[in-house]
Amino acid sequence: MAKVKICGVNDAAFAREAERLGADYVGVIFAEGSPRRVTLEGAREIVSALAGRARVVGVFVAASPDKISATARAAGIGVVQLHRRASQEDVDMLRAQGFEVWALAGGAAADALLFDSSHGDGETLLRRGPWKTVLAGGIGADNLAEAVRSGADVIDASGSLETAPGVKSAQRLKDFMAEFSRIANESENQ
Repeated sequence: MAKVKICGVNDAAFAREAERLGADYVGVIFAEGSPRRVTLEGAREIVSALAGRARVVGVFVAASPDKISATARAAGIGVVQLHRRASQEDVDMLRAQGFEVWALAGGAAADALLFDSSHGDGETLLRRGPWKTVLAGGIGADNLAEAVRSGADVIDASGSLETAPGVKSAQRLKDFMAEFSRIANESENQ
């Protein structure tokens, strides 16, 4: 069964609730200009608020590998997502520093490849290889079953859980995770 990443989290209480409801990953965005952006202090609060079941993924767009490494280490994050078509050199440099690296499909070979419909990749067939696959872009409770059927290793939800850009809804999170549990239970019973 796929795992769940709740991305664009910028509030420690929401992160705790996502973990309590079963999220496997909590994504924090460091990209300048994003309505979901967190500061280093905000990311530290989120990491500290979690009980340790969910892993925190730091999402970076244009930062250099050195900046990514420094920020992720200072926040206590072990997974970095390069929300760009990363070079193999960048991926290898971050791996050498002990990070699990996720990157947009179409770039370098990373530990996980992200197929994001907002970047044109989510509509394509997931490409298999020695990496995890992460499906993102427009996934909500209403189309979650279809996303799970894609065979992706990780389902990444963000905007569908908001009432406005960057404002997460606890109710939408509960509905999403309840639907995920229903799908998982149905899958186990088949």
